Amino acid sequence: MFDFNYFTPTKVVFGKNTESRVAELIREFGGSKVLIHYGGGSVVRSGLLKRVTDTLDEAGIAYVTLGGAVPNPHLGLVYEGIELCKKENVDFLLAVGGGSAIDSAKAIGYGVVNEGDVWDLYDYKKQATGCLPLGVILTIAATGSEMSDSSVITKEEGLVKRGYSSNYSRPRFAIMNPELTMTLPDYQTACGCTDIMMHTMERYFTNGGNMEITDALAEGLLRTVKENALILCEDPGNYDARAEVMWAGSLAHNGLTGCGNDGGDWMTHKLEHELGGLYDVAHGAGLAAIWGSWARYVYKDCLPRFKKFALNVMEVEDYGTDEEIALSGIEAMEDFYRKIKMPTNLRELGVNATDEDLVLMAKKCAIGVGGEMGSAKVLNEEDMLAIYRASM
Repeated sequence: MFDFNYFTPTKVVFGKNTESRVAELIREFGGSKVLIHYGGGSVVRSGLLKRVTDTLDEAGIAYVTLGGAVPNPHLGLVYEGIELCKKENVDFLLAVGGGSAIDSAKAIGYGVVNEGDVWDLYDYKKQATGCLPLGVILTIAATGSEMSDSSVITKEEGLVKRGYSSNYSRPRFAIMNPELTMTLPDYQTACGCTDIMMHTMERYFTNGGNMEITDALAEGLLRTVKENALILCEDPGNYDARAEVMWAGSLAHNGLTGCGNDGGDWMTHKLEHELGGLYDVAHGAGLAAIWGSWARYVYKDCLPRFKKFALNVMEVEDYGTDEEIALSGIEAMEDFYRKIKMPTNLRELGVNATDEDLVLMAKKCAIGVGGEMGSAKVLNEEDMLAIYRASM
């Protein structure tokens, strides 16, 4: 077990019709001029955006809007948001949507407060000294960005996808109404469930310190998402299943499931970042396509954890050698991906990468992690390339 700091300042308002409380929450946290940041047309078509603006109008809270956040959110829109906030003297950000809108809003908040180019944070050239305060109305259970300290942005030039983390960007509040996720396509729901599970699995597969209570929380979360993802495949309108998944998404990425370990492995995410940057694939689907190849490459170096995962999460039979049990767990996880119609390799994802593309992604990934990274197994550029090749 390692020492740890656990900081989760976000106020969660969970349940039906909770978006109606947005004005009082903005006021509670000191907002007087708000940038409402959202993605595509879904929040408009559903009427959610109008309900939010009507609520702010009734409360006398001034606002400006900026739509256009896309999956793998773009740096260009972040720059646009920074300029708009400065021009309009915005003092609070409200992200309405999923992880893309939230991550983009966090980057805008960094850019307003910190001097210089905000990309320097994501390019690891400097550290943030603050962030404009923000709140969230969540419409997609996936990234956990509504309670996390992290955000991921894609720079269009060079198709570089990078993440940055600091406690300054943790949202002041998160409004979570599971009903708002019911209009999602089945594919996006499955991508979200995959991302939620991966946030916990990244922290679970480590060779550096573990706590029994943290493991129990992580394993319970993973089983819960797995079970409810299967329910949502058959019954997309199941409120209770939506609620379980939405709350799990927040707990998976607010630090809870990593307390007492070395911080996690995170190489599946880093490998997917280059895939998402180059091919603009859905993040959850990209993670599913890479995970099995990563797992088979590293499991021997982290065998006790893979065995425990197989038994306690995937509930495989406790029969055979530790290695056989571990491999059965990996196979069971891939079977689960198939049941929720997630890919298990790049070709199933629709990516027909050339070997030159794979070499490029491995090179960019190695640069992005500073040469090598990993806890289950430390990976260098050669290892990254081998995993990309295996994932084809």
